[in-house]
Amino acid sequence: MYAPERQQEILRLARDGGRVDVLSLAEEFKVTAETIRRDLKALDRAGLVRRVHGGAIPAGRLDFEPDLAEREGTSADEKDRIARAALAELPAEGSVILDAGSTVARLAASLPLEATFTVVTHGLPTAARLADHPGIQLHLIGGRVRSRTRAAVDAWALRAYGEIRADVLFVAANGFSAEAGLTTPDLAEAAVKRAAIGAARRVVLLADSTKHGQEHFARFGDLDDVDLLITDTGLSPEDAAAIEGGGTEVVRA
Repeated sequence: MYAPERQQEILRLARDGGRVDVLSLAEEFKVTAETIRRDLKALDRAGLVRRVHGGAIPAGRLDFEPDLAEREGTSADEKDRIARAALAELPAEGSVILDAGSTVARLAASLPLEATFTVVTHGLPTAARLADHPGIQLHLIGGRVRSRTRAAVDAWALRAYGEIRADVLFVAANGFSAEAGLTTPDLAEAAVKRAAIGAARRVVLLADSTKHGQEHFARFGDLDDVDLLITDTGLSPEDAAAIEGGGTEVVRA
């Protein structure tokens, strides 16, 4: 188990039980007590637990992650405009990675019937939308499926992204800013997003303006990892100019 996965599970145990202790966690995860202390220190720094003698208790805000169905109904018009603008960034041929996310799923649903490129995705809703597309060669990344986002995560997914090199990635984020970078609530999902960024020559972030300035627990990249941000007109021209000053092109759809 990777450290981010273990820390996510420790956080869940702390929230469910109200407290965790070092020795019990070390036994459960088959690691040393010192490893658990480092995990608790990382969670404490993030404001998600508070260290106490022998363990930790939940602290700070819970990093709430809405269900996929709820996210699909939020900022729907803006997401549709972002998806339409993203069509211009599709290659004439070659390969595309589609991240899990409601806006990226809208892009998948909008792909023209004449499109004839390869698509790789770890998002089940995205794969379902493209399974019957006549011109798409679809590759579905496997792994543990998170029920909240319908995304495949963990070692299998990470290994698969380490074996490919795609022309362009369309990635989603729960929060983005120059200071905090690209963030999402779940550590395992962040690890897969980071691997997808490393597997693409060009990175396009699809994120509505409400995500700007938001910060979540798991960080998976810097804003300068993104070649192009496609968002909506809710992002002010001043904020767009500041982002472009850091080297990321911005399209306000």
